[in-house]
Amino acid sequence: MQSMFRSATVKLTAWYLCLAMVISLLFSFVVYKVGTNEIARGIHLQSERIYNQFPVFDDNPILHPIRDIDSSDHHLLFMLVLLNIVVFLLAGIASYLLAKRTLQPIEEAHKQQKRFTSDVSHELRTPLTALKMETEVALMNPKVSLSELKSTLQSNLEEVTKLERLINNILKLSRLEADELRQNFGALSTKKVSAEAVKHVQALAKQHNISIEQDISDQPFYGEHDSVTQLLVIVLDNAIKYSQANSKILVKAKEKDDQVIFSVEDFGKGISKDALDHIFDRFYRADPSRNKTTEGYGLGLPIAKMIADVHGAIIYVSSQKDKGTLVEVAFPKVPKE
Repeated sequence: MQSMFRSATVKLTAWYLCLAMVISLLFSFVVYKVGTNEIARGIHLQSERIYNQFPVFDDNPILHPIRDIDSSDHHLLFMLVLLNIVVFLLAGIASYLLAKRTLQPIEEAHKQQKRFTSDVSHELRTPLTALKMETEVALMNPKVSLSELKSTLQSNLEEVTKLERLINNILKLSRLEADELRQNFGALSTKKVSAEAVKHVQALAKQHNISIEQDISDQPFYGEHDSVTQLLVIVLDNAIKYSQANSKILVKAKEKDDQVIFSVEDFGKGISKDALDHIFDRFYRADPSRNKTTEGYGLGLPIAKMIADVHGAIIYVSSQKDKGTLVEVAFPKVPKE
């Protein structure tokens, strides 16, 4: 991949350089034509003026217009050639830097896409391998019982559910188009959005014996209803999954300056300082020990971050190990263009 972009950089540099030199040469040609004409006209006018004022030089001319014109033309041509050499060198450097800067976002996007494809392939392979192995074991056992077959089918169904969840999250990532969301921006209520998000996760919270307490100052703000709700559901879902049983989660909303700030605070295991730098990376989960007990593929917070970016909102995450995590999402009251 690096050789491909290196080659593309060289080619783009050559195109930029060719364009710059074509412009420079055309400009030099025009300067040369205009300059030589003006030099010839000036020398002829000066010669005529001298001969008219001093007739004595008619029989003994001291001026040589043709020689002077040729000498001036050669000097102008030399200066233009020298100028084009300087332009060639400077344009080459500038073209290379511009080509690298032009291709850098494309290269980064390509790297991210390749990394994303690799991560997706890895995550898909895990449940598929489990499905295949369990099915093969059941088929290879001639004395397999009905209860064992049911257990295998139940396990396979769980893996299929995980695959479905992963595919749905990938589709959400691909569908988060900024222009489409902004077309559906409208006035939202912090209290209504919060209540709807809590309703979505209430069953999961009850399953883990976790209570959700709300302290919502009802404030109007602008955004796309479904995506903002989804963002809060993602944050709440993470808070529930990583909280201790029989604990609580605090959900708040308040106005500060020109922002509406949602906050979700849990009192669970927390996140280490090193992991905080990567929590918005796709397929990243902070604690390997959690991965064995907590369902998920590390796509929730990247989706939340994309939603926040479209709304011009900022997500702040602070956490202490074994004490809990606070997630704040600050939305502008007036949507950013």
